[in-house]
Amino acid sequence: MTREGDVDEDKRATLRRFAALGAASPFARFGDSGSESDAPDAIAGYVSAHPGTHFSKLRDDLKLGTGEAQHHLHRLENEAVVTSQKDGDYRRYFPADQFSEFEQVALGYLRRSTARGMLVTLLRRPDVTASELASELDVSRPTVSNYAADLESAGLLSRENGYAVTEPETVLTLLIRYADSFGDDVAALAGEADSLLRYDP
Repeated sequence: MTREGDVDEDKRATLRRFAALGAASPFARFGDSGSESDAPDAIAGYVSAHPGTHFSKLRDDLKLGTGEAQHHLHRLENEAVVTSQKDGDYRRYFPADQFSEFEQVALGYLRRSTARGMLVTLLRRPDVTASELASELDVSRPTVSNYAADLESAGLLSRENGYAVTEPETVLTLLIRYADSFGDDVAALAGEADSLLRYDP
């Protein structure tokens, strides 16, 4: 049986771990605010390590209450430490002034397992077919088609001649830079990066 004190200590340890990242970040500009809570720095650190994260994921991973997370995120946005954008049913958070609009959209889709799986597979095998994608990801062909349409609308995928990632170097760079915050498929991809980057002067 887990006692309340154990839960509180676990929360404090989690917040301290991410607060260390936040305090070391170049965009952490609120250390002298007088707040006794580690939460603001922890949120900044978490967003720095997991750009494109959505509210519920951040709240749950940091073991914060909904009101507590909303309060600190609102403050951090007002102080231009983090920024956010609406993404369907989600609100996604990013370090302020760090990513282009395309990169923010890309990170939002890379936080979705099926979309990420499609992009990772296409980076590895640019000639893969929709049927092969469905088999590889263990999803239906209509699911692949629906995600492909969404990715095309977002500017991440071209469907003119099969499927092609529109800015593969940018997407691959984001995957590698934040590999630890994605799944095992991305960790494996990072080891193949040299063979996937193509120089085309």
